[in-house]
Amino acid sequence: MQKLRRVRVFFFGDSICFGQGVSPHKTWVTRISDALSRAFKDKAEIVVQNPSINGNTTRMALERIAYDVQAHRPEVLIVQFGMNDCNVWETDKGCPRVSPETFAANLSEIIDRSRTFGASQVIVGANHSTTRTVTKLPNADCVYEDANRHYNAIVREVANSKGAQLADLERVFDDSVEAGKHHLADLLLPDELHLSESGHDLYFAHYLPLVESAVTAVIEERSGSVLRGG
Repeated sequence: MQKLRRVRVFFFGDSICFGQGVSPHKTWVTRISDALSRAFKDKAEIVVQNPSINGNTTRMALERIAYDVQAHRPEVLIVQFGMNDCNVWETDKGCPRVSPETFAANLSEIIDRSRTFGASQVIVGANHSTTRTVTKLPNADCVYEDANRHYNAIVREVANSKGAQLADLERVFDDSVEAGKHHLADLLLPDELHLSESGHDLYFAHYLPLVESAVTAVIEERSGSVLRGG
């Protein structure tokens, strides 16, 4: 098979994609980049970029999507937001940083825009479970994990309505804990939210086949276009 020029794979998210608190070479995104390069070395040049920023919400993501995603026209986009959107700061008077309705609209727009600019394969992640289950959010009636699960339900709804591939890390973590394979606290850093090295292992194991399948689909789409003379 003739080697294709390149397939661009972009990760667009917050600290969960960035890998806060873990050495870069141990993060799930970096490990996927390495695995893709090796898996497709005879089929395509895989270019992986990770314009993810700690603390970002979907509102902030839309402000920078024009350059960080659209200008580069990735064929595969992995979207992972929500853990900042659902959070409540002391100064928010009980309001989440991004309301549920706005979060759904923002996530939908990110998917729509990425497709307009060439992403034929979009994977959207529902975030993992946390152990922030005791202290209520400032001036709110729920704990952080309740808000996280609420926003994960929105991610599922948007992914389904937009025909995007869902990576349901909440269920992956819950299933692993229920099966006795892990303790949830061991998958997280001491802040009870960000991923430990073991948490990155679980993300890597779940995401890799999804991303490999997406890259394969792009290669097949291009091969079909060549055969059709497109």
